[in-house]
Amino acid sequence: MNGGPILVLQGRCHLYEGYLPREVAFPIRTLQILGIRTLILTNASGGLNPLFAAGDIMIIEDHINLTGANPLVGPNDERFGQRFPGMMHAYSGRLQDLALAASAPLEIGVQRGVYAGLKGPSLETPAEMRFLRTIGADAVGFSTVMETIAAVHAGMQVLGLSVITNMCLPDSLSPADVDEIIAVAQSSAPYLQTIIAGVLAGMDDDSTR
Repeated sequence: MNGGPILVLQGRCHLYEGYLPREVAFPIRTLQILGIRTLILTNASGGLNPLFAAGDIMIIEDHINLTGANPLVGPNDERFGQRFPGMMHAYSGRLQDLALAASAPLEIGVQRGVYAGLKGPSLETPAEMRFLRTIGADAVGFSTVMETIAAVHAGMQVLGLSVITNMCLPDSLSPADVDEIIAVAQSSAPYLQTIIAGVLAGMDDDSTR
């Protein structure tokens, strides 16, 4: 893509399916061994920020891990990374800026915010939505956090992009319609492709890919 080699993974494993954190992170370890240095993660999420709308794309600035899990628990393999990786800059500011620039021509809402990762699979109660918003979350979902932690441990640069498929506003809730959520996610796919292509075009140092 854009003159550079990429590797694409289709789908992912989730904690709510019964997989262990290290199993969820296994694809990231595979990418690490193959020499991948930049990881772009996409997901579907519920919007908590009232300024967002279904169909927006949120560039992830940070995350809150509320899963109660971590893929680094257990003996540390020094070949993969250090024992206590810092998470101050889990999501690359440079990649965020490239994504924002690439999204400028698009006729959709593009936001920046904090992603809250839950274990699932049950959706959030209204009280939980209020709690998540109070602690600073702008969107919520059941993925991405395990992969990001493993990628940071591996020394990768990470970009996270969330499609806001539905709004989780406790004072104006409507039942979640899975078909509608899937339709919103599918309609946003071309925009995600444009952003990702723009990010890759902006990466002038091939060694960071």
